[in-house]
Amino acid sequence: MGCSGLVYGYQLDGHGGGQVVSGDDIENGFPDDQLTWLHFDYTDPESRRWISEKSQLSGVVIDALLTEESRPRATQVDDGLLVALRGVNLSPDSNPEDMVGIRIWIDEKRIISTRRRRMLSAKDIVDALEAGVGPTDPGDFLAMLSDALMVRMQDTINDTEDYVDSIEEELVSCSSYDLRNKLSSVRRIVISLRRYLAPQRDAMLQMHQARVSWFNENSRQELREVTDTLIRYIEDLDTTRDRAAVAQEELANRLTEQMNNRMYLLSIVAAVFLPLGFLTGLLGINVGGMPGAENPWAFWIVSGFMTLTVVIQLWLFKRKNWF
Repeated sequence: MGCSGLVYGYQLDGHGGGQVVSGDDIENGFPDDQLTWLHFDYTDPESRRWISEKSQLSGVVIDALLTEESRPRATQVDDGLLVALRGVNLSPDSNPEDMVGIRIWIDEKRIISTRRRRMLSAKDIVDALEAGVGPTDPGDFLAMLSDALMVRMQDTINDTEDYVDSIEEELVSCSSYDLRNKLSSVRRIVISLRRYLAPQRDAMLQMHQARVSWFNENSRQELREVTDTLIRYIEDLDTTRDRAAVAQEELANRLTEQMNNRMYLLSIVAAVFLPLGFLTGLLGINVGGMPGAENPWAFWIVSGFMTLTVVIQLWLFKRKNWF
């Protein structure tokens, strides 16, 4: 019985194409000396068994390929590279910032990659091999996979920038409390993306600097271009994060100003009615000798006096530019 956890398997012909390798083909170990790529779902027990028993890799590399969580990194082990990369999650009903990971061991004759969730960038490599324009050597494979990850990040980065643009436009026309939730959401997305892209930049630089025999200058140049693209994405995220922070600060200032204006209006109203409350409280005491108690015009006299008091107060407030 073949390895049921093998997602993709190809023997690269060195000219951009490849021959499919099945789970049955690798049951007795790695294929012959031709460069072979095996892509596994590491959650499958058969994949774990094959990698542990048949891959002929060291224990450190096996543990790295089968680990649940891994931050982006690139480590040279003898003449091979142990690489962990991240890509945006473009599966339906998923959050792009919930990034998917791929772990890769790559040397002159072996490429073993593992993942838990479906990764479209690996499918891009398969489509390229089927079309005869796939990778021709290990370095080319690493450069093409890295480039596919970057290409699929572009829409997510652009969507995040457009989202901040729409928030800034909305902030110009109104200052709604709903914008606070939108700004918090976009900042969370940016933080999540940058959390993995920053170490991925370091991993790409480490790959570029690796001194392995199978990594030619052409592949290094391609990887350098991919690294430059990733650096630009990180700079765009930093700009988006700063814009979101400025917008959130502006929104907070506007909401605070609105609150202060309302409190100021309430203070003016309280100041107007404070002497009126004093007068009505004084006239409402139930003791003998209250002036005007027997005068039928006393109510209108008091009302007129209170109205005159309000007019004088408003005149004074207006003169002092209190409103």
